[in-house]
Amino acid sequence: MNEWTLDRTFVSSAGEVRWASLGPEQAPPVVLVHGTPFSSYVWRDIARGLAQDHRVYVWDLPGYGASAQYDGQDVSLRSQAWVLAELIEHWGLDEPAVAAHDFGGCVALRARLLHGARYRRLALVDPVALAPWGSPAYRLLGARSEVFGELPPGLHRALVTEYVGSASHRGLHPAALESLVAPWCTEAGQPAFYRQIAQNDQRFTDEIQHRYGELELPVLVCWGTEDTWIPVARGHELAGMIPSAELRLIEGAGHLVQEDAPAELTAALTRFLRTAP
Repeated sequence: MNEWTLDRTFVSSAGEVRWASLGPEQAPPVVLVHGTPFSSYVWRDIARGLAQDHRVYVWDLPGYGASAQYDGQDVSLRSQAWVLAELIEHWGLDEPAVAAHDFGGCVALRARLLHGARYRRLALVDPVALAPWGSPAYRLLGARSEVFGELPPGLHRALVTEYVGSASHRGLHPAALESLVAPWCTEAGQPAFYRQIAQNDQRFTDEIQHRYGELELPVLVCWGTEDTWIPVARGHELAGMIPSAELRLIEGAGHLVQEDAPAELTAALTRFLRTAP
């Protein structure tokens, strides 16, 4: 399985963020935002494809992947949106394109609508953006985070493995699955896994959902037709709330479209990014 290394560090308001950039330095910038319980690793193939014609920025959200994980850390969607805005400023980007998946969709939308982040274009891939969300199992993990944080490591690993694997319709390659699970199975990673669940709830999308009609930039909504985490009907609903939004359905893909259909997603994003304003 392809190696994936984030070789740069930024000290954000929520702790150290690991990041990297790919592609020609003077090419149009694209920022990729991952969701939960993933990391920038899910973007690896798409990032390399887009880097042929773009400067691509990838990063692990605080509390995820290779970025900082520590007790008391604020890893809420509110905090992550601030960090995205901080990173765009740190990178010196003037209206980059942004592609965001899962919780990353809420992060990108909050940064735009609440914190003044400017984007040239916005692609939302199976995003968490509309109420209601959060399965009964997800809410239980968050409500009992201290208890689950004390699970024996083997049971914790089994839980995380099953959870991450269920995001794919076609099934994850064992090496890809391990790369996504491993950051949650360290001494710091186990409590971090339950911490991020405990800190996130629907109020973070409730605060912005009524404002989606204010989005005046080009928006692409991509959705896997076999997504069992967030049904494809939400894609139709979300696209209908955003002026001039385009909906692109990706057949046979589950919630982790990047793993189930990387070629189709790369093609959709490439076409969207190349379309004239």
